[in-house]
Amino acid sequence: MKFFQTTHKFEHDWAQVTAGNWMKYPNEQCPHVIAVDVLDRHVDPETGVLRTERLLTCNQNAPALVLKFLGGSTLSYVRETSELDPKTKRLTMKTQNLSMCNVLTINETVTYTVNPTDASTTMFKQEAEIVAGPSLSRFSSYIEDFCLTRFRDNAAVGRKGFETVLEKLKVARQEAQQQLGKAQSQIEKATSQIEKAAASATASAAAAL
Repeated sequence: MKFFQTTHKFEHDWAQVTAGNWMKYPNEQCPHVIAVDVLDRHVDPETGVLRTERLLTCNQNAPALVLKFLGGSTLSYVRETSELDPKTKRLTMKTQNLSMCNVLTINETVTYTVNPTDASTTMFKQEAEIVAGPSLSRFSSYIEDFCLTRFRDNAAVGRKGFETVLEKLKVARQEAQQQLGKAQSQIEKATSQIEKAAASATASAAAAL
């Protein structure tokens, strides 16, 4: 059994990070995630918690020996369940591999919370447990070490990719705000012109009387 844990601070507030989370894939930094399908999504009417279940399809890039133990297929499937609590501002996501889970199990938990010392940023915590099944007893250490290294590498790439997504959303939001500001300015200008024209017309009509 191997364990992995890491933390990270995103320079974006919790609302922006959790909104961007649903648009994390696909991105050029994480080509191994090739599809994401929403299986279920609903809001608890009593708590307001959003619960989502998704299926992630991934393309494995592993040595032939490892693929042999894991069934020989380069495609793997991961089940993801999440709970987003808008009251406590906490997003918890749990994933578990569905492919070859009888020989290797990877359980991952990720949380996004408001940074208690700076509400404009978001704290990210990622934990994983990697366990090779009894059928791999002779090679369990090798398989677990390989998977831990691959998981660590993918986690770093995933954070980088998510940062890219968040930056793109930030730029898009700023551009939208600028466009909205221009539209409001144009509306105010047009309104002012209409008011002046109406006042001039009223004055002309009064003078004619």
